[in-house]
Amino acid sequence: MTKLEGRTCLITGAAGGLGRSMALAAAARGADLVLTDLDADGLSRTADEVRDAGGTVRFAEPADVTDRDAVDDLARRALAATGGVDVVMNVAGVSVWGSVDRLEHRHWRRMIDVNLMGPVHVIEAFVPPMIAAGRGGHLVNVSSAAGLFGLPWHAAYSASKFGLRGVSEVLRFDLRRHRIGVSLVCPGAVDTPLVQSVDLVGIDRDTPTARRMVRLFSRHAVSPDRAARTVLRGVERDRYLIFTSADIRIGHLAQRLCPPLYEAAMHAMNRAFVLAVRRSARHG
Repeated sequence: MTKLEGRTCLITGAAGGLGRSMALAAAARGADLVLTDLDADGLSRTADEVRDAGGTVRFAEPADVTDRDAVDDLARRALAATGGVDVVMNVAGVSVWGSVDRLEHRHWRRMIDVNLMGPVHVIEAFVPPMIAAGRGGHLVNVSSAAGLFGLPWHAAYSASKFGLRGVSEVLRFDLRRHRIGVSLVCPGAVDTPLVQSVDLVGIDRDTPTARRMVRLFSRHAVSPDRAARTVLRGVERDRYLIFTSADIRIGHLAQRLCPPLYEAAMHAMNRAFVLAVRRSARHG
């Protein structure tokens, strides 16, 4: 994969955030788009934005990626309408943070259903036809820094994102003989609407401490448009690991080359989170 121009590209989670930005950026590079999201209205807005900017949307239909039958049905209609896709981008995702004693089973289940089984359903439905077509292509799975590091209170989220990383690591080699490249995207902070909607279990988001944490995250975050450009540049260069910010790249290097430094950083972050929650509880 050296360019997106003239390729048909499926993007999940296209209604907003990183998915929307990747749709606009891919269209600007000449890709024809197949778009989906659970949010039908947001998906329609993204499709209109792409067309208004001169891009091509060949198929756009809402679907719940956690529903395998719905994804299979989406694939049948999308493939019939387009003749096949060349690039599959699993972007849709949700997030929850919380200590293990506060997380409920529904939080764990939601992370696995959306962030891991969602991409698996998409891969099941769209990648075998790519193999059969024999044109090569590319698979992009959006994991997270939480798919690399033991970030505090990310156990449920990391379960899904480490899982997606494992799937990608295997397919990276399994699909090479079919000329299908694989990219694993590990974003750090990206300033998407997810920042405002992430479920902070056991924390009152209206307390000054919680609001300050969200503000600090947002100031540190890169824009979704910038992250999307970085992702697509990595896809065009056939990179496996794609980082959207330098801090995650440096952290991954430290994790591999200097484990004590990585462990010290994780312990420090964990202590900071605990102190923040205690302050939040006092303010509450």
